[in-house]
Formats: sequence, structure tokens, C-alpha cells
Amino acid sequence: MPPPRPISAADLAAANLSDLRHPLIVFDGICHLCTGFVRFVIRRDHAALFRFLPAQSPRGEALYARLGLKSGDWDSNLLVMNGRVTTELDAFIEITRRFGGLWRAMPILYAIPRPLRDWLYTRIARNRYRWFGKRDVCYLPTPELAVRFLE
Repeated sequence: MPPPRPISAADLAAANLSDLRHPLIVFDGICHLCTGFVRFVIRRDHAALFRFLPAQSPRGEALYARLGLKSGDWDSNLLVMNGRVTTELDAFIEITRRFGGLWRAMPILYAIPRPLRDWLYTRIARNRYRWFGKRDVCYLPTPELAVRFLE
């Protein structure tokens, strides 16, 4: 995956995300590891900064396609924030550093050379269903959290 890149208004419009006002995490909605990460973020995101979108949703699929990512192969979570798209371990770092406390130190992981970071992330992503399992249907939030999830 490439380093963060700007995302255009046309990319967002094609995915019906033109009115995006919060950082958006696009995740594999059937992966137990990925949905576990979403729950992890929700527990630590006390300011309710992040919004969430399953990659399998029409908007998630449209965004993946617009970014040139393979449809049906949601190996990377995406972070759409401040007009940029961040993927893989870099997205994890950028998300977690916003929790405060010791989490602000997460950028230390940038000291790991990009090829090694990408290799580690890819290794986990390719084996996530085998190691952690997957759901038959996309993760559904509780009613009180539904406002933070886009469809």
C-alpha cells in the first residue's frame, strides 16, 4: 500500500461521502480481528471523534474501487481524515495516537522501516480469517452506537 495520499472531493462524492465531517475508519465488517479493532477504538475514543464504515457496504465498496483497491479483498483498513487516506499499520498508528496518554507514543512505530511495517501488516491481514475467524454477516453496532456507523 502507498503512503497517505490526498483524497479528492470526487473520490468522496463517488462513495456518497461528501458530507464527511469526522475521521472515518473503513474496516472489514466480517473479520473478527477488524471488528474487534473497531470495538477497541470505540472504548478509547471518549470524544466520539471517529466514524465507521464496513468495507462491504455500498459506500465502502465504492470508496475502495475509487481508490483502486481490489473489491472483495479488504486486506487494509482505511483512515480517511483531513483530506488524506491512510492504510495498513500507518492507519492504526494514526488512529491510536489520538487516544491520549501513552497512546500518543504510537508514532514511534514509524521508526520501523516501511517495507517491514507493510510486510508485518500484510502477514496478519492475509491470515486474519484463519487466525481470528469471520462472521457470516457484517458487524452491527448496538443501537446507542449506530449513529457513529455509516452504511
